[in-house]
Amino acid sequence: MQMGVMGKARSVAAMGGRILNEAVSFVAFCVLDLVDFLLCFVFKAVDLWVEAELRPCYCSSAKEAITSSGKILVSEQGGESKIVSLLSSTKLQLEDISDTLYSRPSLVSEVSRLTINELKRFKLEDPVLQSKRGTNSRCSTFTVNTTIVEMLQGKIARHLTHPIPRWSDCDCKLCTSWISSSSSPHNDNTNAKATLFLKSQCPTTDEAGEDVVFIHGFISSSLFWSETVFPNLSKSCYRLFAVDLLGFGRSPKPNSSLYTLREHLEMIERSVLEAHKVKSFHIVAHSLGCILALALAVKHPQSVKSLTLLAPPFYPVPKGETQATQYVMRKVAPRRVWPPMAFGASLACWYEHITRVICFLICKNHRLWEFLAKLITRNRVRTFLLEGFFCHTHNAAWHTLHNIICGTAGKIGSYLDAVRENRDCKVTIFHGQKR
Repeated sequence: MQMGVMGKARSVAAMGGRILNEAVSFVAFCVLDLVDFLLCFVFKAVDLWVEAELRPCYCSSAKEAITSSGKILVSEQGGESKIVSLLSSTKLQLEDISDTLYSRPSLVSEVSRLTINELKRFKLEDPVLQSKRGTNSRCSTFTVNTTIVEMLQGKIARHLTHPIPRWSDCDCKLCTSWISSSSSPHNDNTNAKATLFLKSQCPTTDEAGEDVVFIHGFISSSLFWSETVFPNLSKSCYRLFAVDLLGFGRSPKPNSSLYTLREHLEMIERSVLEAHKVKSFHIVAHSLGCILALALAVKHPQSVKSLTLLAPPFYPVPKGETQATQYVMRKVAPRRVWPPMAFGASLACWYEHITRVICFLICKNHRLWEFLAKLITRNRVRTFLLEGFFCHTHNAAWHTLHNIICGTAGKIGSYLDAVRENRDCKVTIFHGQKR
């Protein structure tokens, strides 16, 4: 009897907590929607004043935001948009971007849309109205943006990559080391501009060891591996490579890049596989890096010997879900104030300008935060993870989050199937915690 009463009390308390969380979240994110809307105008004004250039954002339109980087939007259907990138004067590249970059409705409009959809559903279920429905329906599967014609006619000016960091990004030597003409002394690559920053550990003997490629997660760097794993592995058996992904750590952070899956994979291939003649290798990846690891394994099925995935961000998309990218974004960022992890992810996914403010306060001033961390801990705690957390640009983090985690929602299932069918590739996954 007493246990039953306690169980009911817990369920009532849990329900009350959920209702409170829903109510507070609704108010909080309505306010954040308004703040992000106002910040859009603030940043446009400051950008125009400081940089003498008005750069469009994803609040305005997808066409303006994407074509401003020299790329042309040709399709906006089904959650995976297509863009045309002008790689050279004679070569075009068609690739995917996530529609979550420019399709992030405010909470109020989302509630309104859901209400209207429910009303429509009730009407459609009415047998009288259902009998009056027409059978003709149009479905546009692919649209071509007229700006592609302008590009082919040479009416679009060339978009050059400006290596100079934006005013809201950090311009210290660490964050801009890739811009300098000479290579960083800590970079194992000979061309720091064209390749990713790479930390390697080679065997001390001439015996051929196995190659292992380490890929870090979101808002991190190669230090995640080189300062923790490398010292604990034998130098006589393995050739270890840990990269800073494009836009993170000491790797290039081009302002014109959309940080698509293709760009990330090509940079890893150029910086590691081609530069060091890696033919057969193992991959160890964490978080967002697991998606890149799976894509590499699918692209190089004969080369990848094993995959070790730590906390992969996999969200199975239900069958029949037409907006896979939107589904994953709502799973990753449910717009809730509790738990704190959900609140942080919601800020990162939904608010382009608020996250730019956060990057300005934290990343641009990372030297101050690192100094305070060392001062508070009396320099007794190693702060290499702070460097990995701070050393990125808003443009890189924003596009990587949407184009990799959300944008690959419809591909992860096929990647997993392909890896499972490859019997030459051993897969080990570490996820969650043992209870």
